[in-house]
Amino acid sequence: MLESPLYSELQSAYRKGHSTEMALLHMLNGVYAAVDSKRAAFLVALDISAAFDTIRHSLLLSRLETDYGVHSTVLSWLESYLTGRQQIVKQGRHSSASSPCTAGVPQGSVLGPLLFTAYVAPIGRVIESFNIGYHQFADDTKLFVAVDTPDTLTSLSRMTECSNAVQRRFLENDLLLNGSKSEAIMIGTTVQLKSADAATTTVSIAGASLPILKELKSLGVILDDHLRFDRHVRAVVKACAYHTHALRHVRHLLTTELATTIACSIVATRCSTMLQKRHWTSFNAPRITWRVSSHAARDAAARSHCWNRCTSFPFANAASTAGYSDLQGPIDRHAGYLHSLLIPRAPARSLRSGSAKRLIAPLTRTVIGSRAFSIAAPTVWNALPSTLLV
Repeated sequence: MLESPLYSELQSAYRKGHSTEMALLHMLNGVYAAVDSKRAAFLVALDISAAFDTIRHSLLLSRLETDYGVHSTVLSWLESYLTGRQQIVKQGRHSSASSPCTAGVPQGSVLGPLLFTAYVAPIGRVIESFNIGYHQFADDTKLFVAVDTPDTLTSLSRMTECSNAVQRRFLENDLLLNGSKSEAIMIGTTVQLKSADAATTTVSIAGASLPILKELKSLGVILDDHLRFDRHVRAVVKACAYHTHALRHVRHLLTTELATTIACSIVATRCSTMLQKRHWTSFNAPRITWRVSSHAARDAAARSHCWNRCTSFPFANAASTAGYSDLQGPIDRHAGYLHSLLIPRAPARSLRSGSAKRLIAPLTRTVIGSRAFSIAAPTVWNALPSTLLV
């Protein structure tokens, strides 16, 4: 077993990297909190060119040793994993001569994202020195600052200085921050955005002038400037409709059980969130799966435990599930950054219900603020029966 500080760090990074929902919840929590405090949220998604391919092996191994305490046999294992690799370029039947791969970490591997996370982790200290919030998810880096709309230019100027410093530090580590491919968005209420638009419509990031967009894609979710998620819902419904239509063509080759499994997978992986338009997909897929009329499909879907489970999973349940996971096990087994947002409630006096693990649900000024993980998770959690919280 890997007994070193790196073990918990990399295991935490690995689990974060395999839970985009938790990463997204944490990032949006800061956005919702800013809007609730009557400030707009300015978000910049940084683009790193060929991120996994340019990592310097010697610097990575040195950083693992000095920053994370990896040494001796474990360090030798990692060195042998990284070095001695060959690469070729193949086109059809033709291929180039092999050449040594002297930089980078293997993509598509378990260790690849972990080693990359360890390699770029020091950049967080640079970002924090500018009093800028950030969230790193493998090679996906987001910068975040709450903006007082009457003084928008000051906050954007600080973001510009921060991005320039990050670009310089990346260059020192053989990484290229591509400012022209980065994206920026201002999120807030209609009044906040109107005030911010009057101040500026562009921002300078890593030497490039970027327009402030109305929407951008983060961790597979399309974020709009009002966080209504309308565009994301349309994209999800479109993807589900495409795969449901494809299922129709092969349905006669499948058993009912297999068709049900595939249909549930299509809906559960794409339509586990939201809203009204989801019901059209949830309604159409069972009609194809069970080969019955529309009205009968509705009854069949209601009787199917699997189908009800995979199409009835709103955001609140996702929040409470994440909260349950963080409360029930050691922090290093789950996303510690979400755990820090959950504050246990200590009763003022001894009660029979005192053994139940209740949480403090902070007050909010706005409806949009109540959608933050730090608010929604405790609210849903506290609404559960006491017998489940012992």
